[in-house]
Amino acid sequence: MNGMHFYQGAWSNEPPRVAGPTDLGFWSSNSVFDGARAIRGCAPDLDRHCARLIRSAQAIGLTPDLTADEVLALCIEGIRALPADTDYYVRPMFFCRGGDILPETGTTLFALSVFEMPMPGENAGRATLSPFRRAAADQAPTDAKAGCLYPNSQRARRDAMSRGFRLAVMLDPDGNVAEFSHANLWLAKDGVAITPKPNGTFLDGITKNRVMGLLQNVGVRVEHRAVTVADLDSADEIWMSGNAGKIQTVTGWEGRELQPGPVFRQARGLYQEFVETCRIVEMPEIQRTVMA
Repeated sequence: MNGMHFYQGAWSNEPPRVAGPTDLGFWSSNSVFDGARAIRGCAPDLDRHCARLIRSAQAIGLTPDLTADEVLALCIEGIRALPADTDYYVRPMFFCRGGDILPETGTTLFALSVFEMPMPGENAGRATLSPFRRAAADQAPTDAKAGCLYPNSQRARRDAMSRGFRLAVMLDPDGNVAEFSHANLWLAKDGVAITPKPNGTFLDGITKNRVMGLLQNVGVRVEHRAVTVADLDSADEIWMSGNAGKIQTVTGWEGRELQPGPVFRQARGLYQEFVETCRIVEMPEIQRTVMA
């Protein structure tokens, strides 16, 4: 795998070994990460991903010793060290080394991986309703992009795939649609773009908010509201936004076939145009204080 990895002040081409069986980050999932993209020399909203990483760490009791700007500087450094004609996933993370029950009793460490991951095609596959729900805000650290949340997402995805689907739609504790297992959800009805309003049970995605603004800027009506299963049943289009695939269409909902529609096409096109404005070569050098 073509990539660069930063850990304890140094870069390497090999992924570092970072945790042991007594570390809270290993046995109790006291870790947070963020996922950004470098798409052929462009890094859309990289600064927002780095800022969210810091907020996520603080939300679960970790104490990061880097600022968002310092994380951003390291991400840019790693991307610039790799060929610019390739697509990469950018994953900065904080985790707890040692510790006894509470992460405050351990040490917060930082790791960053920038590794090759081609952008997928526009079709994400068919979706089904999952029997697994998102946790309420008083049940899990839903205000963080925390590693401990992902086994629930994974079992939703696994269940969907066992039934012949690719994607799982998860409800919130109140029975409204929250998101897909690994991405934010969109639908279109009569030319209106609709996406679930955040209610504390899922992250209001960076790519989602970017798409919302891009659509509104060209006059597309966007509704940020509670979404029901009935809305999906009658939707003209369904698509997703997320870091791994950015903007992808959903080709079926339960037993109903769906085609990429005009609102999805506009959203995907606008986002692709936006990506071109985020070229790494045009980003200023950012000073970092990390000891190399």
